[in-house]
Amino acid sequence: MNRHRRHHLALGLIVFLVYVFLIGPLVIIMASSFGEQAALVFPGQGFTLKWYAQVFQMSSFINSALLSIEIAFAATALALLLGVPAAYALNRFRFPGKGAVKTLFLSPVLIPCIVLGFIMLRYVISQWQLPVIPSLLIGHTLLSIPYVMRVITASLSNFDFAIEEAACSLGATRGYSFFRMVLPNIKSGIASACVMAVINSFNNVSLSTFLTAPGVTMLPIEIMGYVEYHFDPTIAALATVMMLVTLGVMLLIEKTLGLQSVV
Repeated sequence: MNRHRRHHLALGLIVFLVYVFLIGPLVIIMASSFGEQAALVFPGQGFTLKWYAQVFQMSSFINSALLSIEIAFAATALALLLGVPAAYALNRFRFPGKGAVKTLFLSPVLIPCIVLGFIMLRYVISQWQLPVIPSLLIGHTLLSIPYVMRVITASLSNFDFAIEEAACSLGATRGYSFFRMVLPNIKSGIASACVMAVINSFNNVSLSTFLTAPGVTMLPIEIMGYVEYHFDPTIAALATVMMLVTLGVMLLIEKTLGLQSVV
């Protein structure tokens, strides 16, 4: 009995240390964001919300955050328009070159973001002279497609295509059966793909660095530029706001779809 008790205590200690390792830095950042000192220190002295007020007063943070959100959602929408039909075709049909097509859609994951960003800068911006916003949208769409493809493919692997065939045999068109039979059964996979694609696009730094221009900056790059010259708790306050927004999104998903359906 003592042996089993020691075993459980050891496992409990390991789990506790893992949680401290994961949550500890977040707690330190949140606690530091309320300090009155002009420098980022932990533990902070006093209590103030002026750093949060400063976050919402800085137009550079607001503009870059809005741009990051717009690019992330637009790129995710385009990735869904391209990735869902592609994943469906790869799971539903057999055709020559199927493996090559699958590799093509997943290739952005295999290429480092720095290399992809340099290629986009060299050919998309320099040679084709595309504006910054369309270039960012193309680049982030390329980053999002592999995540959409992987998640949707996993969802379709559990779908019984005999249901679709039965609907078609009863007179339903391919389009009708796809939108009324297939999509409702993979909605949790679509939601999961959206979450992963948006987060990946919003947090991307390497690719965005090559594609931004003066006056057009994504939020992660704006944060890096601010930290380079400032060391006040403003960034800690911004990080806390981002964590709270993420937590709110996850709670919304839990209330609507359930977290187990998107993880």
